[in-house]
Amino acid sequence: MLKDRAEVATDAEQAALLALVREAEDFLDGRFPPGGYNVGTAAGQTVMHLHVIPRYAGDMADPRGGVRGVIPERRGY
Repeated sequence: MLKDRAEVATDAEQAALLALVREAEDFLDGRFPPGGYNVGTAAGQTVMHLHVIPRYAGDMADPRGGVRGVIPERRGY
């Protein structure tokens, strides 16, 4: 059963996670400046976590599918 985010993280915890996302973006911006980021939660997982994925112009011919796009056998949907 999927849980609402309020069931797995308090407001303070969610704010702290967002602060960590910003910290990760700042780190990456200073060292490997991407054109943008894919940021999101992973649905259907048993542990709440976030993905912060740097994206670069032309990094994939067809960027649809997000993270799945880097795994060839999972990108054709």
